[in-house]
Amino acid sequence: MSSEEISLPLLIAVGIILIAQSTFLFLDARKNGHNYWLWGIIGLIQAPMPTLFYLIFVRKIWQKKD
Repeated sequence: MSSEEISLPLLIAVGIILIAQSTFLFLDARKNGHNYWLWGIIGLIQAPMPTLFYLIFVRKIWQKKD
């Protein structure tokens, strides 16, 4: 499949996923005092690695809160 054969609905779906991810990262980073502009822009690049990286290494979701 070449780049000319990519369908419009697929491109729209990918765009929606990237914008939703970027919005989530932006809002969550702002709420938790992280660099929210950086995370919002990184969220537009690819999915789902920025979200996984943010949740695991920045938010540290695996650690228990005392």
